[in-house]
Amino acid sequence: MTQYAGIGEAKWIGLENYQAIFQDHRYLQVLKNTLVYGITVVIFQNGLGLIFASILYNIPKVRNMLRTALLVPSMLSLVIAGYIWQYLYSPLGGGLNELLASIGLGNFQQVWLGDSQIAIFSVAAVHVWMFVGYSTAIFLAGYAGISSEVKDAARVDGVSPIKSFFYIDIPLLAPAITVNITLATIGTLKSFEYPFIMTGGGPDYSTMTLGLRIFMLIFQEFKYGMAAALSVVMIVFVALITILQNSYLRSREDKI
Repeated sequence: MTQYAGIGEAKWIGLENYQAIFQDHRYLQVLKNTLVYGITVVIFQNGLGLIFASILYNIPKVRNMLRTALLVPSMLSLVIAGYIWQYLYSPLGGGLNELLASIGLGNFQQVWLGDSQIAIFSVAAVHVWMFVGYSTAIFLAGYAGISSEVKDAARVDGVSPIKSFFYIDIPLLAPAITVNITLATIGTLKSFEYPFIMTGGGPDYSTMTLGLRIFMLIFQEFKYGMAAALSVVMIVFVALITILQNSYLRSREDKI
């Protein structure tokens, strides 16, 4: 509740920082970006992780090898991964556009990090690529807790693999789903590394997240009071979403 630049006396201004946050369209855009980023990562990271885990569970001969391969991206430094993908997304000679051109899909080439409509999803895709292995590992641990008798009984009754996945696997993986969604939600809502490295929050604020905005307020604009107020908003934002999410997921577990 102060105006403070890091040196000198802090000036008491009451709730003015909070008023600025909720009246300035830029901060509302930051909240929206953070929510879009979080939803995108949570859905795709856990969706792909569940699919990979199901495939690996049913192919035990390659399970350990492929599980290790999926975890390799998470062993990289976040900074290194960000710079690698910044190069791959480059519109001039970048690996992704060159690949699309080489397989006859040149019409799908994009300015991946320079288009405000798709930049946030391009950055989110890197987050998914890096941590989908973690989600897969947790789902595989959940599969280990499913009784083989249940799967065998379903197979004997002629249940197809797709129906078994939706009506047996997913319900019995409820605890693993709760863990994965909770971890992914908390991790993405406070994320700032990839937007900072790859886009700096641009273009036109389209990839500016709460974590990145707080970082810039402190280290570039020296607005410590505003940064502290936005940090409180982020804490409340993350806490509310996590509480609501956990309440639903836990109630789902209790019904099983």
